[in-house]
Amino acid sequence: MTVKNATSHSENDAGSRKVLRRQRKAPTISDVAQHAGVSPMTVSRVINDCTTVRPSTREKVERSIEALNYAPSSAARSLAGGEHVRIGLLYSNPSSTYLSEFIVGSLEQAGRSSADLVLEQFHEGWSTERLIGQLQRGGLNGIILPPPLSDSPAMVDALHKADIPTVSVAGGYASSAAVAVGIDDFQAAADMTRHLISLGHARIGFIKGNPNLHASERRYEGYVQALGEAGLAPVPELIAQGFFSYRSGLDAAETILDLDEPPTAIFASNDDMAAATVAVAHRRGLDVPGDLTVCGFDDTLLATTIWPELTTIRQPIRDMARAAMDLIVRHLREDSVTETGKQVLLDYALIRRQSDAAPRRRPPYRKGAV
Repeated sequence: MTVKNATSHSENDAGSRKVLRRQRKAPTISDVAQHAGVSPMTVSRVINDCTTVRPSTREKVERSIEALNYAPSSAARSLAGGEHVRIGLLYSNPSSTYLSEFIVGSLEQAGRSSADLVLEQFHEGWSTERLIGQLQRGGLNGIILPPPLSDSPAMVDALHKADIPTVSVAGGYASSAAVAVGIDDFQAAADMTRHLISLGHARIGFIKGNPNLHASERRYEGYVQALGEAGLAPVPELIAQGFFSYRSGLDAAETILDLDEPPTAIFASNDDMAAATVAVAHRRGLDVPGDLTVCGFDDTLLATTIWPELTTIRQPIRDMARAAMDLIVRHLREDSVTETGKQVLLDYALIRRQSDAAPRRRPPYRKGAV
């Protein structure tokens, strides 16, 4: 243990010499944050003697201040209560429509909050250590995590250990390390399935989302729950695996519609896969919704740019993004708003458009039939 600590101090000293060699002017709060492995906001809190900083973190920051011979500026002293904050939106999402909605909502709230929004892409193969280093070098005060990164325990824990305030959106990772914003995916999917049953559908296909995401499982569980309430059992052959991408929706729809007895309705776990299902149905000469009802989830722009327009669950993506931005900015400025581990649930709505109808009484579709 002693040897390990000695190595750590030696590395810190070497790090401080590298930083000092690079500098041609006085060190900044970002330099201290990088040296200590924390966020600039944490350094500001130490400087302002905030009581919310953990003793071990405070000691680490004070050692870095001393090592770099840092003299706090008035800007550094006022950061915790001032107006200028930099919030990073860390993304890695296969659905461009979902991400576009999320970015718009984040930008709108950033403008209202006088905050800077910085988009940061997480690349496959990156270690969390490399990512944290990049975020700290960017001088970010906090991070918003949309799915799928919001479902990564390693990501959330790494940000927490680096003392970077984080708001997780539409994820299922229950942690004391972040605030969570989302909807009740279980009830939303159950409501959509009940709606299909109320139209007269009993053979309802389901396309799952990415198996690594909590929302995917909750939506599937809601579908199963509603079937059970109606005395219907889930039929394995009617359930196909997707990954929230349009391409995966094409493959899943082909699998389900290839059955000798295909369903009269398909409920896809997001709009991208629902749109792909509509495309497959059209290619096969099926009328939507006359021959096949198709429903989605999210209510992204795609839901109203295809024909027929999708019946879907409206997940308030922009509102979730706005709420996440508002929560983290107020937390940074007031240091009292967002308790870690808190969950904020927003309302959803079932939006009925032209892609659903009662099942048509006609001979079942057969492969190869015209």
